[in-house]
Amino acid sequence: MIPEHVAIIMDGNGRWATKRGLPRSKGHLEGSKNLEKLIPYIFEKGVKVLSLYAFSTENFKRSEEEVDYLMNLFTKVLKKQFKTFQANNIKVVFSKREEGLPISLEKLIAKIENENVSNPDYILNICLNYSGSYEIVDTTKKLIKQVINKEINIDDINQDYFLKNLYQDLPAIDLLIRTSGEYRLSNFMLFSLAYSELYFTEVLFPDFSKKDFDEALEAYQKRDRRFGLVK
Repeated sequence: MIPEHVAIIMDGNGRWATKRGLPRSKGHLEGSKNLEKLIPYIFEKGVKVLSLYAFSTENFKRSEEEVDYLMNLFTKVLKKQFKTFQANNIKVVFSKREEGLPISLEKLIAKIENENVSNPDYILNICLNYSGSYEIVDTTKKLIKQVINKEINIDDINQDYFLKNLYQDLPAIDLLIRTSGEYRLSNFMLFSLAYSELYFTEVLFPDFSKKDFDEALEAYQKRDRRFGLVK
């Protein structure tokens, strides 16, 4: 069985560079190159939704030099790849906080969202300036406003409705992959991960290959997903 929604915490770019005596920026660049190869392959395998943890809200605490480099890298990659995504009927959406990104990047995101394919085969969800706990708080405020404005009744709010009103209306995550050997969620898509299968690998993201993804997929297919039931 192929998971409908796969999420990846793309960890280890900086360590990949440091191990080779290179600046951290080189690791981020190699990670982005690897991602360009992985995205089409993952969709070819039958995955319909791919969520990528590109930059957390907490990552703004890193050095100004690294943050600036990453913002410029995101801009270059999005400009370069968006036409390719369109040609392959991939819709690009962004899970992010409303404020915090550079204005130029926000304008590019708005342009991409405006020009997206209308009936996509696949959805690429880029989590940028993202925080799972903030997403839950922001969604709660959104639903409170809907109740106050009498758009919904309070009893209309259930788990399914909450999921639909997160930053993006996407199915719950089936498989989460985290690279680099870290065993934590790092505040990523907490509500959507409630019953996800978790897969951790020691491989640093720039080295995470198609073969490594296949191994994660094979591990997922061996899992017994019960969702609280007893067989």
